[in-house]
Order: sequence, then structure tokens, then C-alpha cells
Amino acid sequence: MRLDIRVIPNASRTAFSGRREGALVLKVNAPARDGKANKVAILYLANVFEVSRSAVHLRSGEKSRHKKFEILGLNAGQAEGRLSDLLEKPSP
Repeated sequence: MRLDIRVIPNASRTAFSGRREGALVLKVNAPARDGKANKVAILYLANVFEVSRSAVHLRSGEKSRHKKFEILGLNAGQAEGRLSDLLEKPSP
């Protein structure tokens, strides 16, 4: 499964915050330097979709906010179900 994600670094917490221009918006609580935001994004995606960290690959956008991730072992139905649950929950 491939996901287009706009990553916003330096947030107070790591969480999805909706969609923008056809991409998911993921705020991460890490700076955009030395690959830290990418690492947090990968760990968060692995946790959300209940796959191993090694199943999440950053395919493009290493130094951009617009990134393409591939998650192995996840189908579109599973991804959409999980995302709809996360995006519909009100923030605490």
C-alpha cells in the first residue's frame, strides 16, 4: 500500500491531522534535521497500521514535506478503515 503524506515537523505531538491537497497530513514531534522527522513518521506509521518498522519504507521525499511511503503487508481496505478511525476522532 502506498500513501502520500505531508509531514509537518516540530509539532507538540505526533498524529494525523486530516487531509490536504489529496495527501494525508501527519504532524510529528521531531525536528526536520538529520532525518529525525522521517524516523518518527516511520515509527508512527508502523504503530498505527500494526506492522513492523521494517515494513514501512520512505519511497520519495526524504528532504521534502511531501513524502510517499510504502507499507508492506497492508491492503487498501485495512488502511482506509484505520485512517477513517483516526481522522474522525476528536483531538483530546
